[in-house]
Amino acid sequence: MEMDEIKNLEKSELLEKVSKLKQELFHFRSQLALGRMENPMQIRETRKNIARVQTVLRQKFQ
Repeated sequence: MEMDEIKNLEKSELLEKVSKLKQELFHFRSQLALGRMENPMQIRETRKNIARVQTVLRQKFQ
């Protein structure tokens, strides 16, 4: 996910995106704990994407 994509989203879309990414992160962590995770780098990318979306939320709506 690129910053240009994120910056063009509305507030409701950004909040929905954060929620979806957090659910995805939870899913990845549970897969890792069970030993079924194929690509552990997905956890890192998901965390970074959450941070990107939250950054845009703070910049645009505060």
